[in-house]
Amino acid sequence: MKGWNETLVASTATLREALDCINRTGCQIALVVDADRRLLGTLSDGDARRALLNGLALDSNVVDAMHKTPTCAHHDDDRQAILATMRRLSLHQIPVLDTSGIVVGLQTVDDFLASPTRPNMVVIMAGGLGRRLDELTKDIPKPMLRVGPRPLLESIVRNLASQGFSKFLIAVNYKAEQIEQHFGDGREFGVEIAYLREDRRLGTAGALSLLPSRPELPIVVTNADLLAQEDFGAIVDQHVESGAEATMAVRDYEMQVPFGVVRAEDERILAIEEKPKHNFLVSAGIYVLSPSALDAIPSGEYFDMPSMFDSLILRGAHCRAQPIRGYWLDIGRLPDYERANREFSEVFK
Repeated sequence: MKGWNETLVASTATLREALDCINRTGCQIALVVDADRRLLGTLSDGDARRALLNGLALDSNVVDAMHKTPTCAHHDDDRQAILATMRRLSLHQIPVLDTSGIVVGLQTVDDFLASPTRPNMVVIMAGGLGRRLDELTKDIPKPMLRVGPRPLLESIVRNLASQGFSKFLIAVNYKAEQIEQHFGDGREFGVEIAYLREDRRLGTAGALSLLPSRPELPIVVTNADLLAQEDFGAIVDQHVESGAEATMAVRDYEMQVPFGVVRAEDERILAIEEKPKHNFLVSAGIYVLSPSALDAIPSGEYFDMPSMFDSLILRGAHCRAQPIRGYWLDIGRLPDYERANREFSEVFK
């Protein structure tokens, strides 16, 4: 919310002053803070009404009327996670705090209702064979498998469209006719959809060599087998602000060795670590690429994203990792597909 600073009231303020703040800002809440702007509580219209009905006077201290344990968001939380919390708890506003409890923002429902228009092209890589789900993909391409009430690929398109993206290119190969028949030109979904038709498999980056023209803006590239609640617009904005040529969204991944790991030297045991855990950053299958990055892609050849990033790094390009923390699931195996169907209704209410 722009102008969220105007919702802050000091802990020394009266209930009348806090109500005047609520009336002035029009966002139905005041954030009560100490001298360092640490959040002490919130006052909503309902809190004020209940306080007055309980006999509190308008010149009483706002601290006596405020809600002392409000639900808050962390400044590192992505927008989709914040929205999910607001939906789950039926909240219209949620304060955003830093690690010290200092107010750094206020998110309101209106912030999510008005998504900015995003002119960036979105390319969805939907040409794979889906071999790891072979029993389900013999007659249907993996992106068209139903997750919840609709095909997975449709959820990806709808999610991005809700964030202001309207121009889509879908790279197709295996059973492409099913995808093209379902989406057409995108008019039914309120977007524009065209297709990059691979006459042979080109990998997770090679299909970008089929772009009809060099884009003027950074493009979003995403795999078609991901169920994700992520703020794609924020990834684009941070890519542009960083001056990077290529951004790769990354996730934390933890692996646990199922045995005791022995550290030995010259047959002498020095230590034993029981079932240690190792943490890695892994690619999330979501990318933002500046137009210059596309020069690394050979024309008409099989080329994967890791090879593309290797090529860019070798030439000294600025390639950045963008951690994402919202809901994310790579639907590569049958257990993943089953999990996606179990969790869909909760994640994509």
